[in-house]
Amino acid sequence: MRGGGWRAKIGADLPLRAATAVTLMILGLGAAWVGGFSFLAFWLVGSALVAWEWQRLVGGERRWMRVGVAVLALVAASPFALRGEAIRACFVLVVGAVATGALADRPRRIWAAAGVVYAGALVVGVTLLRASPAYGLAAILWLFAVVWGTDVMAYFGGRRFGGPKLWPSVSPGKTWSGAIVGVVAGALFGAIVAEVAAPGGARFLPMLMLGLAASVVSQLGDLFESAMKRRAGAKDSSGLIPGHGGLMDRLDGFIAATAFAAVLAGVRSSGAWIAGGLFQW
Repeated sequence: MRGGGWRAKIGADLPLRAATAVTLMILGLGAAWVGGFSFLAFWLVGSALVAWEWQRLVGGERRWMRVGVAVLALVAASPFALRGEAIRACFVLVVGAVATGALADRPRRIWAAAGVVYAGALVVGVTLLRASPAYGLAAILWLFAVVWGTDVMAYFGGRRFGGPKLWPSVSPGKTWSGAIVGVVAGALFGAIVAEVAAPGGARFLPMLMLGLAASVVSQLGDLFESAMKRRAGAKDSSGLIPGHGGLMDRLDGFIAATAFAAVLAGVRSSGAWIAGGLFQW
């Protein structure tokens, strides 16, 4: 009974989820460390799969044509991001989104087009941040710390404390207690990583506040993806990842946090290499 009760508390699928998560973390950290074209290629593959999952959820006519146009737009935009040319990268994504939406039947056009922007936010956002010579690696490590810390601690916090549901009609498993634990933990982990990884260190309090904001955005991204799946009548975005469903199910919070970080860094920086804008407070 005790063993069964403990498994029920932490989740019967935890071992498989943990093994898959650790594998993805190792791959992500390795790509971040190497940087450059290898990093771009890693996230381009991920964003292409996200584009496929998105169009799969949208459904409707000419699905594979839409996926092809979306992936073409991602491939075309990525080199601009690697060179720090954010405006050109975003322009290519917008053109790809319009073309993808035009291929969908009328009720689905906006959603089909939005998928290109969503998938593009991933590869363009992380590439723009990582391409920065001085702060690029620190920016990606900070993002990992905030998002992974939020996800892991929200899971265990919700299991441990329970209580009122965060948004039961959209994501019935999430609780307010888990969300609060996740936000605080993610912000703390991010501030510690920023202090260690950023050249010359980083101011703890500003990074803590930034981490709180990024963590909240991450959880909103999670809820957004859950709402989209409910709209499509799907439990998972796909079955690509054992124990986790699809890639969108794993990257929903990361995509939202990446877009937030890239936009904020771009606004706060004056040159092509934007990552320093996250740390220079």
